[in-house]
Amino acid sequence: MPTLNPPDSESLVWHNRFATLGEAFFTRLSPTPLPAPYWISHNRALLTELGWPSQGLSTPDALLAFSGCAIPEGAEPLASVYSGHQFGHWAGQLGDGRAISLGEVASALGPQEIQLKGAGPTPYSRRGDGRAVLRSSIREFLCSEAMHGLGVASTRALCLTGSPQPVYREEVETAAVVTRVAPSFVRFGHFEHFAAAGQHAELQTLADHVIRHHLPECTQRAAAGEHQGNIYAVLLQVVCERTAKMLAQWQAVGFCHGVMNTDNMSILGLTLDYGPFQFLDGFNPRHICNHTDTQGRYAYHRQPNVAFWNLHCLAQALSPLINDPDLSLAVLESFKTDFPQALDHAMAQKLGLIGLPGAMDTPHTVRDLTESLLTLMAKEQVDYTVFWRRLSQAVASQSLDKTHPLWQSARDLFLDRAAWDQWQEAYAQALQTGDLMSAGRTMLAHNPKYVLRNHLAEIAIRQAKTGDFSEVHTLLTLLQSPFDEHPEHEAYAQLPPAWASSIEISCSS
Repeated sequence: MPTLNPPDSESLVWHNRFATLGEAFFTRLSPTPLPAPYWISHNRALLTELGWPSQGLSTPDALLAFSGCAIPEGAEPLASVYSGHQFGHWAGQLGDGRAISLGEVASALGPQEIQLKGAGPTPYSRRGDGRAVLRSSIREFLCSEAMHGLGVASTRALCLTGSPQPVYREEVETAAVVTRVAPSFVRFGHFEHFAAAGQHAELQTLADHVIRHHLPECTQRAAAGEHQGNIYAVLLQVVCERTAKMLAQWQAVGFCHGVMNTDNMSILGLTLDYGPFQFLDGFNPRHICNHTDTQGRYAYHRQPNVAFWNLHCLAQALSPLINDPDLSLAVLESFKTDFPQALDHAMAQKLGLIGLPGAMDTPHTVRDLTESLLTLMAKEQVDYTVFWRRLSQAVASQSLDKTHPLWQSARDLFLDRAAWDQWQEAYAQALQTGDLMSAGRTMLAHNPKYVLRNHLAEIAIRQAKTGDFSEVHTLLTLLQSPFDEHPEHEAYAQLPPAWASSIEISCSS
């Protein structure tokens, strides 16, 4: 495979700290080239954030590099090994079955790992072809940026390339490669792998690597005496805190991951691996977005508990290093406080009650208002995104008059008008304690107008299959600034069409 000089050798400095851990952690290999690669979309906003040269995604060499057809000079491609629990059962060894890391690149955001998803088979492909299809790749490319635009911790997507090479899934499709970016792609499953194999030296090497390079606050907190200075207990604590915040963000924006296996959980608390995900249309807490999840393990309302279960698996993997079962359990218990607090904060932002003097002290607390509202929404399966945006606009009108047209617009989403009126009255009492202008601004900044609904992604995919990528570009623009009005694209913020409910998403997306 050819090696390419980077577009600007002074700007792109490659290295791979993970590659220094030893051969037990990965297999070195090159991507498998795709025939006739072509560009589908570029994420120039991320390119700018990284501080890469503007021509970095415009050259023929870049197309070859990000399609897995050539290796950038200085890159050290490898696939890592990990294990994990899938749907609650131990699955044994897994690993990067269709993702190959090129290494890390120095950037304005700090070192970022660059990974090609769909780059061909690896020793961990489990008889798979190591490819990703156009359909799932478009979904991941768009959703990772959508989540970032919403302020949710996530891996990022730099670009998307395609190829006419056929790939066989439920039907014959074409291949694509997503270039993913994150400070690290280390998962809970990496720790489980070495713990299950009794490789405690490698387990400690991995933990020390994560602490040194990605979570240095663990060293500071342990030095300050947290958890009796047990740095591995502090590591577990930091991961619990980050995971609690991420889950609160998911629940607040109505995001369903769909396959929360331990090998899909980031040690940095990033949303990782976009497969059968979905943003809620009608609010149904029991919604299952993955049609292969026949038991509903990963239903929307179960996601926080699944995260807690997954953290237990991580704690078990770290137990040889923590060496104190009672301390591990005490750390895990903190999730039961951290998650509700993070969710209360997120919902207070959505309700515009952050910063309102006394609002949090009224008889109608944020949690009371949230629970009663969500119960009402669930009863009628009110559209989640549309409702929150209309509520934001009503408050931003600086009027609490329930007959105001914007308040009526929110009310019109409910059949049980009496129940809505009762809730709105309680909510208005809380809002009266502060500045409605400030509350409205807060709400418009935390309740998006645009999310990646399934039907929007499906339309973009159908057009892309004909060679028209314009919808991918349009959605990327909207989803990178989902709180802005974009009045020329009002149709993308409307209620979903009837056929949207028939879309089925599986682990192959």
